[in-house]
Amino acid sequence: MNYYSRKSVANFALLSLLFTAVLYFCISSTSTSNPLLPFLRNHNFCSTPPNSMITSFPVDELEAALEKASMPNKTVIIAVVNRAYVEQQADDTSTTTTMLDLFVESFWLGEETRPLLDHLLLVAVDQTAYDRCMFKRLHCYRLVTDGVDFGSEKVYMSSEFIKMMWSRTQFLLDVLNRGYSFVFTDTDVMWLRNPFTKLSKNETEDLQISTDIFNGKPRSEDNMLNTGFYYVRSNNKTISLFDTWYNMKDNSTGKKEQDVLCDLMKQGFFRQLGLRVTFLPTDHFSGFCHDTKDYWSVCTVHSNCCRHITAKIFDLNNILRDWRRFKGIVDQFPIDIARNKTMDFRWSPHTGCINSWGPSKASNATNEL
Repeated sequence: MNYYSRKSVANFALLSLLFTAVLYFCISSTSTSNPLLPFLRNHNFCSTPPNSMITSFPVDELEAALEKASMPNKTVIIAVVNRAYVEQQADDTSTTTTMLDLFVESFWLGEETRPLLDHLLLVAVDQTAYDRCMFKRLHCYRLVTDGVDFGSEKVYMSSEFIKMMWSRTQFLLDVLNRGYSFVFTDTDVMWLRNPFTKLSKNETEDLQISTDIFNGKPRSEDNMLNTGFYYVRSNNKTISLFDTWYNMKDNSTGKKEQDVLCDLMKQGFFRQLGLRVTFLPTDHFSGFCHDTKDYWSVCTVHSNCCRHITAKIFDLNNILRDWRRFKGIVDQFPIDIARNKTMDFRWSPHTGCINSWGPSKASNATNEL
């Protein structure tokens, strides 16, 4: 073999070796144990050519979270939490229970409510709340509001409380715009039975909303609505409602979003939009403003008419204790005997929430978050 032939073979061998080395690095670069991984990533030796037909789009975290939590009919359950609702209160050394603990526990104790946790999306307005949500392995979304700290307790009707309520309304408008219907629930609502059994499945119902005090007429706009629990279907009418509702925030100084929604209702805006609205009875969707006496019908219990988180936690602990006592009898006896034994059951007095208003205001606590 002459000199040039030997040189050609050597060059071919060298090129083959280089090709093999590059191929090896491309394949092995997916391994985190490869010490050259940072270098290879920085230099993009094996990256897709810039003229490729493949286009990379930014991931929309909210859409991904909604899709993951959604029921087949694009319905989700949404609750909003901040640090004050996921951590023990500094001024309460009597318990290590948090509001989020009680909320999730109610799904565990309730009738046909455990599977609903798969469709609950917790919206965290601060990093601590998000971390705690992730620790509990729930569906979580981090809602960021620039320049605002929503972590600490927002006392009822304080300016920070009102800001947080409007931020919530804006977020829910975004959800509706994406085509998702939802049940919104405050985290101080205990889910004792599956509420979907009492909510209308009629798709012409646009909004089904809880009340502080129910007047017995589900279509009457004289009911005192409460935005702590409601079911809204995504359509043009409800999107228009939430859009108008949110845009009134700057002209509603000193009012929380619930007050503004009440104003819209009283001004005839519901009828103007052609909204079909049902006001939910307190027999099924109860609260501290007006207790249901029927353990056999109640689906949810809301600690409305209450001012502070510590008071809510104290009284909701009692609610779950009462519910365990009721369920203990129901599980032990035939239904007719259980009904007789629970005929006189009453909820424990809501002393924590009554006292949260102070001596002069306790008797007037008829509106709440």
